[in-house]
Amino acid sequence: MNRYQISRLVVPRSGRGVWLVGLSAAAMAFLAVFALALSVSAARLAQNWQAALSQTATVRISAPPEEMVEQTAIVLEVLRTTPGIADAREMTDDEQAGLLEAWLGPDLPLDALPLPRLIDVTETPGGPDRQGLRLRLSAEAPGAVYDDHTRWRRPLAEGAARLRQLANLSLVLIGSVMAAIVMLASSASLASNAQVIRVLRLVGAQDRFIAQAFVRRMTLRATLGAAAGAALGAIAMLLLPDPATGSSVLSGLGFQGIGWLLPVSLPVVTAILAWASAKATAFGVLKGVT
Repeated sequence: MNRYQISRLVVPRSGRGVWLVGLSAAAMAFLAVFALALSVSAARLAQNWQAALSQTATVRISAPPEEMVEQTAIVLEVLRTTPGIADAREMTDDEQAGLLEAWLGPDLPLDALPLPRLIDVTETPGGPDRQGLRLRLSAEAPGAVYDDHTRWRRPLAEGAARLRQLANLSLVLIGSVMAAIVMLASSASLASNAQVIRVLRLVGAQDRFIAQAFVRRMTLRATLGAAAGAALGAIAMLLLPDPATGSSVLSGLGFQGIGWLLPVSLPVVTAILAWASAKATAFGVLKGVT
């Protein structure tokens, strides 16, 4: 009697154990695709946010209307003569209105509000002496405040890092649930076939031989289920909004380039996990069958 015949005896083709392992593997792989996408996207968003805000700064000038032009000219001159500043330009009224529109709405009469003047600053890779620059601005233009966006970068980076940690924790939980289901199904299947195992032992089959045949069948079921779930998850990711449109908060979620290898690797990871879980369970149950 070969391994295939033994596996058919110990692991029947029908029954709860058959669909439980395959269905759970498919469901876990489907969820794992989204957890992987969230983890990868969080890292990519953190990099994009850092790149967008690095080497940039803003000077906010708050002064009486009659002094605004003079204060702006002084600030621009200070910035142009400061080492570490690559470029400095005064933002137009339309640009400032565009920044405030997201918060205050398009119909707000901005012309009637005493808005500060904003200067967009681009720093060199080394950057300026920010503390010295702030002291110089406070002396020559008391209404000017230099903002290097540090207070914006830090919470964004921390938020993205925590989001990635949650995604990785979800992957660990998904893998743990998958392993637990395989172990439960394996234990139930072997226990229900205790009489068959006794007969196989009588004809000379060793526990290692029986366990290998059983583990092979359980691993195959889990792998096929994971492949189906990962394929469905990848299709669902493809149906998400195109990142180029930027029309949805989900547009940044997904895989790009070589990142698509991650969902492809899920069936392999599931196979290894199912093999280890089934093997550990099989030997444990076989020791209890006398």
